[in-house]
Amino acid sequence: MTTRTSTLTGRDRAILRAVAAGHAELGTGSVLYVDGRYCSDQTAGWRLTKAGLIAAAQGATGERVPAVLVGSYA
Repeated sequence: MTTRTSTLTGRDRAILRAVAAGHAELGTGSVLYVDGRYCSDQTAGWRLTKAGLIAAAQGATGERVPAVLVGSYA
């Protein structure tokens, strides 16, 4: 699955900025947290992960870890 920049929503771009600034974490199943709080738009976190734009940093399975930019956004 690929996502082109032109298909990203404003919320997608805001999430990518939060990830770049170190404010986002990913949990099991691509559950997204921003500033330590559950992100209400979980489909955006899942979609950006599946598109290969964000990923979880290395960490133990089952714990929240920092989200990082990957692909063309890294």
